[in-house]
Amino acid sequence: MTVDRAVLAFAGIMVLVSAGLTYFYSPLWLLLTAFVGLNLLQSAFTGFCPAARVFKMLGVKPGAAYQ
Repeated sequence: MTVDRAVLAFAGIMVLVSAGLTYFYSPLWLLLTAFVGLNLLQSAFTGFCPAARVFKMLGVKPGAAYQ
């Protein structure tokens, strides 16, 4: 798995967790979904993603998008 795929998988998991927490606990958990979406959007334009840096530090192989 590359950093690119790890970031996408992590974002997908966070959106699903947020959806579950919203359904079972409070609509305020939609803020987590908004944060994940905004982070993905800004990383598409800037190339900076905090999650990608963490995955790199954990030793995940670099991909094409986050080097």
